[in-house]
Amino acid sequence: MKKIKIIAEIGINHNGDVDLAKELIRRSAEAKVHAVKFQKRTVEKVYTQEELNQYRESPWGKTNRDQKLGLEFSISQYEELKTYATDLDLDFIMSCWDIDSIEDVEKLDVSYHKVASALATDRKFLQRINATGKPVILSTGMCTSKQIGAAVSLLDNIQYILACTSTYPTAIEELNLKHIATLKEEYPHLKIGFSNHYGGHVACVGAVALGAECVEFHITHNRNAYGSDQAASIEEPKRLVEAINNMQLMLGDGIKKIYESEIPIAQKLRKVIDT
Repeated sequence: MKKIKIIAEIGINHNGDVDLAKELIRRSAEAKVHAVKFQKRTVEKVYTQEELNQYRESPWGKTNRDQKLGLEFSISQYEELKTYATDLDLDFIMSCWDIDSIEDVEKLDVSYHKVASALATDRKFLQRINATGKPVILSTGMCTSKQIGAAVSLLDNIQYILACTSTYPTAIEELNLKHIATLKEEYPHLKIGFSNHYGGHVACVGAVALGAECVEFHITHNRNAYGSDQAASIEEPKRLVEAINNMQLMLGDGIKKIYESEIPIAQKLRKVIDT
C-alpha cells in the first residue's frame, strides 16, 4: 500500500504569533501528518504601494501594509519553527510568493518548495524555484491544462501536482475532484494529489478514494479567528488524518477474494456451491 503524504498547511493562520505557530505544529505532529507548510512574502515586492496603502482594519493597524507585515515572520523565526518541526519528525515546507523570498528561504534548507497556484504561471519565479534543486510541489488552482503543462516543463524536480480550486472556502460544485484522474492520465510519471480549501473532511477523503497520493489541508486553532484562510481550515487534524488512513485501508487491492472472516458465514448461509 502506497503511503499518502499528508501536509498540514499552517500558512498564515498563525496570525504572526510564533507560539501559536508552534501549537499548530505540535497539533499536526500529534495528528501524524508528514509535513507542515508555511508561506513567505516580501510584502513590498508582492503588493503595489497602492494596495499596501489601502485602508484595512486589522489587529496590526489600519492599512493593508500593517496587516500584511503583521502576518510575516523573519527568517530567524522560521529557523526556530523549522527546528521545532524537525524535532517532531515533520518535513518543513515553504510557499514563497516572490523571488526575494526564495533567496531567504534557501537559508532554511527546506524539505520541499511549494509553488502556490498564484505563482504557477510566473516563468521567472518557476525558473528560480527550479534552480534551487529542491523537490517541488505544484498547486494548480486558477490554471488551465496548458498552463499546468508549461509549469511542469519548467520544473525538473517536481514531485507532486495537486488538483486545487483557489477559493476559500471552495463551493462543493467547484471542487472538481475528478481532475485528479485527469492529472494522473496526463502525468503518469508524477504523483498526483489534492489541495483542500473546502473546510470539511469529505473532500480530502474523496480525493484519496480517487487515487490522490498527497493531501494538503489548512489547519487552524479556530475557524472563526481573524484571517482569510481560517474558514477554509480544519480544527481537528487528527480526525481527518484518521479518516484519510481509514479510506486508504477501505480501498483494498482490487483483487476479489474470500476473506477468512467470511468463511464461517459462508458455511452457515450458503446451501449450494455448484460453480
